[in-house]
Amino acid sequence: MNKILKDWKWYVPGILLGAVAGYIYYHFWGCDGTCMITSSPWRSMLYGATMGGLLNSTFKSSKKETGLSKDES
Repeated sequence: MNKILKDWKWYVPGILLGAVAGYIYYHFWGCDGTCMITSSPWRSMLYGATMGGLLNSTFKSSKKETGLSKDES
């Protein structure tokens, strides 16, 4: 369970900020029904949350274990 929480701690801030940014975009610049994403606040927030999570995941440091000790490499 701790492993899952550690993995998700990088995504949650990006998802939350992306959802807020999506709503702000809908509120100020959204379409009136002709645009697929920005015509609904829920779709705009979902799109923003997805993009925020993906963007924030690019800053996650990836420490991969190779399985080799220092003597074997």
